[in-house]
Amino acid sequence: MGRVVKVLRTLRTHWKKSTLAACVLSYGGRWLYGKHCENVLRREACQEAREFGRNLIGPQVPLKKATVILNPAASHGKANSLFEKNAAPILHLAGVEVNIIKTDYEGQAKKLMDLMEHTDMLIVAGGDGTLQEVITGLLRRTDEESFSKTPIGFIPLGSHNTLSESLHLSTDNKVRCITSATLAILKGETVPLDVLQIKSEKDQPVFALLSLRWGSFRDVAASISKYWYLGPLKTRAAHWFSTLKNWPQTRHASLSCLPPVPRPPDLPAEKPTRPNLLYRIYRRLQNYWNPPVEEPPVEPEPEQWEDRQISTLELTISTQNRNPVKKRTDDFMVLSVEPDTLSVGQFITEGTKKAEKQLECTENALQLEASACHVTLPQEGAGFYDIDNEAFEAMPVEVRLLPRKLRFFCSAERREELAQVN
Repeated sequence: MGRVVKVLRTLRTHWKKSTLAACVLSYGGRWLYGKHCENVLRREACQEAREFGRNLIGPQVPLKKATVILNPAASHGKANSLFEKNAAPILHLAGVEVNIIKTDYEGQAKKLMDLMEHTDMLIVAGGDGTLQEVITGLLRRTDEESFSKTPIGFIPLGSHNTLSESLHLSTDNKVRCITSATLAILKGETVPLDVLQIKSEKDQPVFALLSLRWGSFRDVAASISKYWYLGPLKTRAAHWFSTLKNWPQTRHASLSCLPPVPRPPDLPAEKPTRPNLLYRIYRRLQNYWNPPVEEPPVEPEPEQWEDRQISTLELTISTQNRNPVKKRTDDFMVLSVEPDTLSVGQFITEGTKKAEKQLECTENALQLEASACHVTLPQEGAGFYDIDNEAFEAMPVEVRLLPRKLRFFCSAERREELAQVN
């Protein structure tokens, strides 16, 4: 008992050192526990991947090949380490022949897509910017019809991983997010995603999976990082300072839209069985003696463009990829026109919300459905677009929806979760 009293007296006498030691031990213990949990997640994922590697294949069946486009600069330069620790061991244990191609500079992924050979799966390891470059380079190829059928996996390693919310279960644990995305690739379940084709008169077309944004909310969001010293108040401060410089921040543009088009039926997941030989011979003889009558070609109906002049704080053109499993009767993209009647307080409040969820619209926003649209902007002061969180110079463009153009690997759990929302 005397020793306990002596220890307590010593701690009270040196209370500053005791407090510092308690904080260091607490932080160190929590850090070690976090590392232990991450190692447990990696071990469980590797054990699950080993089961895929133990599956027997025929002597003439080649190994599955995967081409990985890795952006080492993503996640503030930590992407290469994150991939090597959490994703690469899973792919190797599953018996996948992995070809890793690392990008050295911005825009290189587009050029690499021109040189890519046929592969069983394409894996993008990076963020929204890397994914947008890969999709653009892939769909710019002259033989994109065949390459667009290659299933694509997305391993979220960037600062912005917006598409990951549609493909994988949301979690704050980076290791769990990466391992679950890699396992979803091995399981092979895919979902079709729409693509936006954005074409101008000057440059080659750019392709996007999520959205095109233009307006005041987008411009303020690009400047939020300048006010890092204000901590949690930086988002509100950025919007408030922007109103001091210029108010109202109304943008004017003209839109020409085509209505939605009917969605064709889904193709069967499995190919129908081939008829027997006698039936095929009978069909060929029948077509020889009674050839089918060719129907005259049907001339396509002229496109009915609808013109509209808009005055808005922001224009957003987005796909339906936030819920790719939702049943739809028409194929269309959504044009959200934010009202230009917001007060300064409402602008700050709504802008703070949109900084966290970019595709969320205000309550009184006008929403239009279209399969294609022409966006005509003023000649001066148009600013910049945000195309999948990447900045592009704003200019008149034609935006056209390519429905179900690409197939992405998706986790079964996330697919079931999205299906319940329908």
